[in-house]
Amino acid sequence: MLLELLTERESIAVEDAAERLGVSTATVRRDMDHLAQQQLLVRTHGGAVAGNVSYDLPLRYKTARHAEEKQRIGLAAAKLVRSGMVVGLNGGTTTTEAARAIAVRGDAGTQGEGRNEGWTATVVTNALNIASELTVRPHMRVVVTGGVAREKSYELIGPLASRILDELTLDVMFLGVDALHHTLGATAHHEVEASINRLMASRAQQVVVLADSSKLEKSAFARICHVREIHTIITGAGAPEEIVKQFEEQGVTVIRA
Repeated sequence: MLLELLTERESIAVEDAAERLGVSTATVRRDMDHLAQQQLLVRTHGGAVAGNVSYDLPLRYKTARHAEEKQRIGLAAAKLVRSGMVVGLNGGTTTTEAARAIAVRGDAGTQGEGRNEGWTATVVTNALNIASELTVRPHMRVVVTGGVAREKSYELIGPLASRILDELTLDVMFLGVDALHHTLGATAHHEVEASINRLMASRAQQVVVLADSSKLEKSAFARICHVREIHTIITGAGAPEEIVKQFEEQGVTVIRA
């Protein structure tokens, strides 16, 4: 519960948390100290912040951050998918929203009436949560990579994941990232995740980066791909014009959702 409050506010005082959770301030302080030892938050005088360790929060705690913006980005991504396409999706909250929006494309006709009987798509993903959501859709064919599941992102990683990807070709890869910079490219905090995501991107005819505006002009530990390898960026409507221009000058199409 405490981490969920932090995903909503990014910082919180002890007294405020105690009131919200209905517990004593002593309990909140003890829980904050415990979570700080696990590097899931940063203690401050009188409270805590997500701070610069927020990237490693488990996926379920990241969902609330920029939720509406991520949903809009997901809807914009889905509009790029045509029936019959093979779509790659790595793990993350924004790509999960894209997966949900893509699934809905086959649920309704073009005028929003009835089911679109002719619409199908194949999704290749290394994200267990995405595969689970899409498998129940009869119009979606789901291909899951092998690998070892990473508990914080639900992504399959490691050499087993690369074997199947070597044999596949994707029409489009929707790439979720931890950071995106106009010179450093798309990056991730976890180097093994970056490696698998890089391979998935290399198998795609088009690479579309999905990044909310808070990730722009930031960098993380491991590079996924260079800017020159990115065809399109879908970001939030609030993305600064000067940042958008820097990507567009390098031939990247930027869609603000």
